[in-house]
Amino acid sequence: MALGDPRLRVVELLASLSLATDLGTGQPLGHGLSTSLLSVSLAREMGYGPEQIRSVQHVALLRFLGCVADASETAQMAGGDDLSLIAAMGPVVNGSKGQVLQALVGVVGQNQPLGKRARLLGAAITDLGSEARSVAAHCEVAAMLARRLGLSEQVVLALGHAYERWDGSGFPGGLAGEDIPAEIRIAVVARDADLFARAGQNVIDVLRQRQGRAYDPQVVAAFARLTSPRHEAEWNEVLEAEAEPVEHLEDLDRALAAVADFVDLKSPWTRGHSPRVAELAGHAGRLMELSSTEILRLERAGLVHDLGRVGVENGIWDKPGPLSAGEWEKVRLHPYLTHRILSRCEPLATLGELASSHHERLNGSGYHRQISGVQLSGLARVLAAADALAALTMARPHREAMDLEKAASTMQIEVAAGRLDPEAVTSVLAAADGQTSPHRASHPGGLTDREVEVLRLLARGHTNRMTGEELFISTKTVGRHVENIYAKIGVSTRAGATVYAMEHRLMD
Repeated sequence: MALGDPRLRVVELLASLSLATDLGTGQPLGHGLSTSLLSVSLAREMGYGPEQIRSVQHVALLRFLGCVADASETAQMAGGDDLSLIAAMGPVVNGSKGQVLQALVGVVGQNQPLGKRARLLGAAITDLGSEARSVAAHCEVAAMLARRLGLSEQVVLALGHAYERWDGSGFPGGLAGEDIPAEIRIAVVARDADLFARAGQNVIDVLRQRQGRAYDPQVVAAFARLTSPRHEAEWNEVLEAEAEPVEHLEDLDRALAAVADFVDLKSPWTRGHSPRVAELAGHAGRLMELSSTEILRLERAGLVHDLGRVGVENGIWDKPGPLSAGEWEKVRLHPYLTHRILSRCEPLATLGELASSHHERLNGSGYHRQISGVQLSGLARVLAAADALAALTMARPHREAMDLEKAASTMQIEVAAGRLDPEAVTSVLAAADGQTSPHRASHPGGLTDREVEVLRLLARGHTNRMTGEELFISTKTVGRHVENIYAKIGVSTRAGATVYAMEHRLMD
């Protein structure tokens, strides 16, 4: 793929990603923007120079880039709704244990029968002891993705310590005081200030209660000196707050590939899906002799088409049975959310229009706009066919993966019903038929064939026992393989290993 459009500023992409992490943490769109604007104000008030102000802004926008690292596990703990649980924990994560317990009681299993709710709540309280593992996964994923976005090592380092506390009781490293990156010390206060303000609380009182424990007292003092400490940020305000000189993105396609893996990490059932859609759509476009510009648009749209998935709870995406009418309505929202995320950023808005059309159908039965016929562009028709085929050939919680022959038959039924475009389907099927898994003389990181098999199942959410049963090896042997894999690729969590597997296209 070609290099990115020089008109796209780094901060524009990061601000768009902050909208996605707002959805992934159950917060209103714009929460990350307001946090970043306040963080920059605090950094300036504290006398930081342009480069550190830039780092502060980037970290504040991306602090929750790892929010989907354990979304499936969180949903199981919450009775299906990971987003409500994460949102409820936001204001109390830097508070007391009593506040954390109160928040858990208020949200875990809220819509479940009493007996099941009690079991879920008991498990959630017990699981508090494993908080370090969960936070480590969030931090590792955020740091890995930030590096792939081309951000500075200071930003990567800070994101790797996103949940540290001033008193040393935070995670993942137990850093204390000024050993904590300044970007995090500022972003923690700014984020919580925005949460408290939205809840109608006296912000400065709450911050002062927690200073010296969760917060750096100097950051709290700087907040108290601001004349307009917090307001709802406008998009242009965030862009104007960037330190000079303005940075432009050097490689948009590499960055969008990282965004694709962020999205696909949301569920074990979708890992590797978005790059597969991009590949199929791009190859089909070549077979149709589309222009290089159109092919590039298809590939880029394929990478980001499912961005809105992060705004729908995992209890829906991972459900093994039929979805209810209400659950289907939430599913139908995700292309709309993709459009909302990308439409704020002018250089990405046109891409968002195409990306959010992947579930539209020729006869108007698709979603979210229900456009049909000539209103549906040729590129949108190709993207829809590529998405459909990629989904059919991957396992889902309610069915096994289809082989290409069965998937092709299913696609032709969609053509006959007037839902998918015949030329687009023919080209996408030809693209899939002409593709084979690349032969590797060696694997990245020095991984062996067996280790790649284990890593792939690990990334799909298998336990060590399940992996052993599938590969006909003992659970203990799987454990040794996992240890070797982590050491070779330089990760410490399952989520980090999963991101590595997706980045290096080891999922197929």
